[in-house]
Amino acid sequence: MVLFVKFGNFFCKIQSRRLEILNPFAVLSRCCHFLQNPQNNVAIFWDLDNKPPNPIPPYEAAIKLKATASSFGFVQHMVAYANRHSFSYVPPMVREVRKERKMLNQLENKGVIKPVEPYLCRVCGRKFYTNEKLVNHFKQLHEREHMKRLNQIESARGSRRVKLVGKYSMKMEKYKNAARDILTPKVGYGLADEIKRAGFWVRTVSDKPQAADIALKNHMVDVMDRKGAECFVLVSDDSDFLDVLKEAKLRCLKTVVVGNVTDGTLKRTADAGFSWKEIMLKKAKKEAVSVVGKWKDRDVLERLEWTYDQEMEKSAYFSDIESEDGDSEGTIEGVHHDCMQEDNSGSWWEIDSDSDDTVSQRRK
Repeated sequence: MVLFVKFGNFFCKIQSRRLEILNPFAVLSRCCHFLQNPQNNVAIFWDLDNKPPNPIPPYEAAIKLKATASSFGFVQHMVAYANRHSFSYVPPMVREVRKERKMLNQLENKGVIKPVEPYLCRVCGRKFYTNEKLVNHFKQLHEREHMKRLNQIESARGSRRVKLVGKYSMKMEKYKNAARDILTPKVGYGLADEIKRAGFWVRTVSDKPQAADIALKNHMVDVMDRKGAECFVLVSDDSDFLDVLKEAKLRCLKTVVVGNVTDGTLKRTADAGFSWKEIMLKKAKKEAVSVVGKWKDRDVLERLEWTYDQEMEKSAYFSDIESEDGDSEGTIEGVHHDCMQEDNSGSWWEIDSDSDDTVSQRRK
């Protein structure tokens, strides 16, 4: 039995040695584990009431914002707050596009304008020569089928519901992608749905003034208390968030602000500031490399910085005195006693000299 165990250990050593020879980087990764720098956790807080992506499609803006924030570390939290008015609001640019589309539909129905290529249904593949016929076909057929699937999933329970979700997942995703380009959103221009599609957690607050700001501040402080992130990305130009940024700076956290105000109080307080234009042109992602480099240099300097701890120095000083107390007391008392005996012969201000010694000898 002992021989069998020894043979097994010897075989395992040979096998591990073979693996190291085949993959020499395995040993290097074990020895150089200290070289692996863990990324900072990043949290994105979006004030949609103050900074909606009006000139940019919401989904594209959210994806570019996430890509820029990932340059500072691992994006762990993505939150957006707004009231109902922000989600129901339609930007002027979107209104102009809808008016143009409506005019084109009227001209196509009258036969004045003909499309270069027929309109294609992205669900079933049928072709239509007017956009209005495509929209009617989509509503009458595919929208009804989609509602039937949703009703089946909501009425099912347990394993049957799981099976239905897996069965209809591809069809429902295909329908959503097609409906995004064909159907007009019932509320606003689909701001909440598009930002949710990008992975953000969207929260609707009451219509009271400053309700979104208060909720967003409380959420940021809660993440700070739980130490859920080391880098905070705030999308807003509202100066009411100045206190929260200062609190993050006091806690030695990294801060980034995204807003269109070039010289605002938020950007002056934060470590870095970008605009929507810089984010869409990927200029902010390139500048993030230099910002992260400055943060690393700052962290190294903070580690190397010498700090004086008064209480620690006091405890070390008194411990040294107590350890040498037994020896020092005897020597000090002995020296003091000898000095007292010598000082009895004269006052401390009188200086002994050779002349005084000779005079005393002659008198004797």
